[in-house]
Amino acid sequence: MKKIIYMGTPNYAKEILDSLLNSKKYDISLVVTQPDRPVGRKKILTPPPVKLLANEYNIEILQPQNLKSIDIVEKIKTLKPDFIIVAAFGQILPKSILEIAPCINLHASILPHYRGASPVQQSLLNGDLYSGVTAMLMNEGLDTGDVLGYRYFKIPKDMRLHGLMNQLTKDASSLTLDVLQRLDLIVALPQIDTEASLCKKIKREDGEIRFQEAKELYNKYRAYEGWPNIFTKDKLKLLEIKLLDVESDNSEAKIVEITNESIVVGCRKGKVAIKQLQPHSKRAMDAKAYCVGRGVKVGDYIT
Repeated sequence: MKKIIYMGTPNYAKEILDSLLNSKKYDISLVVTQPDRPVGRKKILTPPPVKLLANEYNIEILQPQNLKSIDIVEKIKTLKPDFIIVAAFGQILPKSILEIAPCINLHASILPHYRGASPVQQSLLNGDLYSGVTAMLMNEGLDTGDVLGYRYFKIPKDMRLHGLMNQLTKDASSLTLDVLQRLDLIVALPQIDTEASLCKKIKREDGEIRFQEAKELYNKYRAYEGWPNIFTKDKLKLLEIKLLDVESDNSEAKIVEITNESIVVGCRKGKVAIKQLQPHSKRAMDAKAYCVGRGVKVGDYIT
């Protein structure tokens, strides 16, 4: 039975770990994950999903602030793993760990596209037709290692972040098992660096929108589901919207129709139907109720 050290943090990583444990083909001797973090308005100290799963199986857990610690490196060396599996761990692995055993990373994009911190959001922001996951042998670069395998699929036009993440998680779990089972037969292929692209870490302010391009606005809505969401300059969140067209010429943010189900708002190019929104520091509400309560009519501006 091959010995694995597993490194990961969020639910994506938890599900991949769960698939390894359920296969009963591998000895997970250690889990390394990020420290517990304060979550929510009350800042409750919360363990990462990977830690919760590891605790269920009584697997030893380490939560280092820094992977360069000599103690961490020596601990991993002592266990003599056959592989180190990494999925959305949240820290860059130093050379001292990369040299211990083959490190296989499950990255949520079709590399070399979208190396970096936010590949899933970036694919939605760009309106990509396809997304996928890549298994690669890690090196000292940022998601630049040789490729061991892919899974990819066509993205439904109305799929948002959570739905896309769920599909990628399932694919990453099956890809991990497949790559490990066939590793001796796989010829790792170098990435084509000239086709590479990088993506940055998402910030709260990225969610602010203007009513310029309806398609761009809608793709932000898909990409920023849950956090940071999309919102106007006066912090009005758009929680449920539908893309109506991408060609019509309109005044930015002007309400062109109010129906029982939604309000139709124009962009410089195109229109969107807003079904639900949330004023700053208020509860979410139907868009029509928002307009009625504020005396907003067709021809007025939403922001």
